[in-house]
Amino acid sequence: MWSETGVLITLVLIAIPVCVGVLILAARVLRVIRQQRYKLVRDEAEQLVEQLAAADEDIVTSLVKRKQALEYQLTNYELAGREQADDEKGLLGNVQNNDSLPFVPLKKKAVQRPPVSGELSKLVLWFLGCASFWLVFGTSVGEYIGVKFMAPDADHVSWLSFGRLRPVHTNVVFWGWASMAMLGLAYYVVPRVGNNTIASIRKGWWSLILINAALVLGTLTLMAGINNAGGEYREWIWPVMALFALGLLISLGNFLQTIARRTTKEIYISNWYIVSALIFTAIIVTVGYLPFWQDGLGETIVQGYYMHQAVGMWFMLFTLGLVYYFLPQQLNRPIYSYSLGILAFWAQIVFYTLIGTHHFVFSSIPWWLQTVAIVGSAGMIIPVVAGTTNFLMTFSASRHKISSSYTLPFFLVGVIFYFTGSLQGTAEAFRSTNLIWHFTDFTVAHSHITMYGIISFLLWACIYAIVPRLTGKEAPQITVGTHFWLALAGLLVYTVPLMYGATLKGLMWKEGKPFIDGVVFMAPYWLWRAIGGSLMWLSHLFFAWNMYKMLSGSGVPDVKDLALEQLKTQHKNNEQNILSAE
Repeated sequence: MWSETGVLITLVLIAIPVCVGVLILAARVLRVIRQQRYKLVRDEAEQLVEQLAAADEDIVTSLVKRKQALEYQLTNYELAGREQADDEKGLLGNVQNNDSLPFVPLKKKAVQRPPVSGELSKLVLWFLGCASFWLVFGTSVGEYIGVKFMAPDADHVSWLSFGRLRPVHTNVVFWGWASMAMLGLAYYVVPRVGNNTIASIRKGWWSLILINAALVLGTLTLMAGINNAGGEYREWIWPVMALFALGLLISLGNFLQTIARRTTKEIYISNWYIVSALIFTAIIVTVGYLPFWQDGLGETIVQGYYMHQAVGMWFMLFTLGLVYYFLPQQLNRPIYSYSLGILAFWAQIVFYTLIGTHHFVFSSIPWWLQTVAIVGSAGMIIPVVAGTTNFLMTFSASRHKISSSYTLPFFLVGVIFYFTGSLQGTAEAFRSTNLIWHFTDFTVAHSHITMYGIISFLLWACIYAIVPRLTGKEAPQITVGTHFWLALAGLLVYTVPLMYGATLKGLMWKEGKPFIDGVVFMAPYWLWRAIGGSLMWLSHLFFAWNMYKMLSGSGVPDVKDLALEQLKTQHKNNEQNILSAE
């Protein structure tokens, strides 16, 4: 029944007036309630008016204050104030606002140091500029050599043959890049730690000219096929090497005179390393070029001595001396232990001078001499561990500064490679490992870990630390970071495949496999060598660009400096006018 149409219509017609009546009743009830509330509020207002009329002055004042407190809003100037800051110490004058999102985290800029004489700054920058040129040139040659491993027939020009370009590459990066960079930095460090000035700027220029002349002549003679009969790292003929040695001797005398005139009581450890490196190099070059040791087994023994002493007693000793100055400077704290530095210094002199012939294990040189070299190589654990501990402990208390610095990562990588690369050399010296690794590409990888991972990274760290202080201009931080990561990635891509492939190649030789099988086997690893070398070479272009930016800047004068110069000019003109009027 309830579902019939007629019944539903009747129910709806009844519900409509009922609902309307309920709504009208609800509206009237709400109106009564509202009127009652209004009456209560009006009564309270009347009471408040009566109270205020009868209130004394203190109550009125408190109410006004309360009203002001409720209506108070911050103006956003409460802390800063509206007055101009009194910046007597110049703490606010150089603040720069950067509203854009930086692509890379901002690093700490170079801190102003005591001024350096303009003549010395110019000399140091010329050394470093020339070193940068020879780095790009020498590694460009090395890049081409790496390509030739994959494309031996890339050219048929005798001047560009592998046998001629390889010594050009090694000698230019050794004596051009690393040596000139070390000497340039030393011309800053030696007088600085002695608290005096360099003895002779003129001698420094003569040293620079002679070394550059040796590099130009050495490169031309090697490419023309004129060499010293193939002794590694001493391919230059003796007249060319004599120019280089003369340049070093001039700098040695200059540094000794500077140290003799020092105003400090002690000779800081940096000068120990630097001067010792120069003295040892003079001895090494003399022994390596004496004519009566150039035949037979004597030539082999001298070659081992010359080759390894050039790396360990020239590059390594000298660079460590620079690190003992620049690393504490960048961390703004003293070296962890002076005693560890002295221990590492003397231990390196005792052991490193014995290890040259470990490159000729199983050769026809006396067995006892081979054993002495192996023992000396094991003894190198002492200076390496002492030096690494000293540097890392210096880092430890200030490791938080690494993320905000663009120089400290270079130092850290150099120190890590100093430990790993040096101990790798110790591991290679033993007869069991020498039998597998020697005469393979493993030694190529090892030499790049030491000369590139240690020496180059540490030199870059020192250069980035000092050049902005001499020129007042810094390189773009993004290109410094690009240089760092390309160099590190390139070194790892270069060395790791070579070490792996060379180990397998040495095992193939040990099993009696034909030599040509090892050549074919290494082809993929040589491809990785070329890729890694390309990354390293590309990083050097970024380094050269960074040097250019630090040396030249943008060319736009600073507004403050220009205004100050104009004020000085006006002041000078006013003084002249006053004098002429009198």
